[in-house]
Amino acid sequence: MPTFTALTTLMDKEPAEALGEALERLDPAPTGVGVFEIEDGSGQWEVGSYFLEAPDEIALALLAAAFDSRPFAVSELPETDWVAKVKRELTPVRAGRFFVYGSHDADQIPTGVEPLLIEAAMAFGTGHHGTTLGCLQALDLLSESGVVGQNVVDIGCGTAVLAMAAARIWPNPVLASDIDQVAVAVAQENVIANGLEGCVTCLEATGFDHPTLTKAAPFDLIFANILKGPLIALAPDISRHVTDTGHVILSGLLNEQATDVLAVYRDQGFQSIRHQEIGEWTTLTLSKNTTR
Repeated sequence: MPTFTALTTLMDKEPAEALGEALERLDPAPTGVGVFEIEDGSGQWEVGSYFLEAPDEIALALLAAAFDSRPFAVSELPETDWVAKVKRELTPVRAGRFFVYGSHDADQIPTGVEPLLIEAAMAFGTGHHGTTLGCLQALDLLSESGVVGQNVVDIGCGTAVLAMAAARIWPNPVLASDIDQVAVAVAQENVIANGLEGCVTCLEATGFDHPTLTKAAPFDLIFANILKGPLIALAPDISRHVTDTGHVILSGLLNEQATDVLAVYRDQGFQSIRHQEIGEWTTLTLSKNTTR
């Protein structure tokens, strides 16, 4: 059965959220509505809705006029088995010693690797994206340099692939948190699928705002693979929650955003020990500068 999308953009958060709420009252009603800030510094917001039958384009035009948005772009999507499509397109990924794969590729695991199973239906954070790949490579290089993480946390964990990677190579349990309840549930399923119960604990939290995280701090390695804005906002908290000799691995950054983020973290007492670009994405590995 085909599905339909209706997308538009407009300035500012409040009218975008109001338009999203108005879309939910349409007939036929959309099966889902999303409101997202466009991460290009333009101040624009995208409002998207998904329908199981063709939407009322006159009603959409009236909403666009009422909320001063661009006209909705309506598209019909062909019927697709998305999980099967992802399985075809997401081949296993090698990142240093780590091998990220779906169950459909379980027969391709080479010897001498640390395997991490992420199912195709849970594709965000499979290792194919430059940010996740960069973080896995950064972790591998830290370990190769002699670092052994004794107390590790993955903030904004998504699938928990980074937390699981750390738990594969280091002896102590790892914490993984995400602001999104669904992401936490996905992370927990992945932990179970990889036989890492008791080695990775998944929490729903905004940043470090959770009693388990507070009690466990300070950490000697913090992953934060999120976005520029949240990384900058979290910089003081990350500085407070890392040990004096600890490391942080940051990603979710476009290459042109890395300089701004690095400047903020330098102000918090960090120094850069590795700056890697994969495609349009940057991963930063920082250490606490105890000489400052």
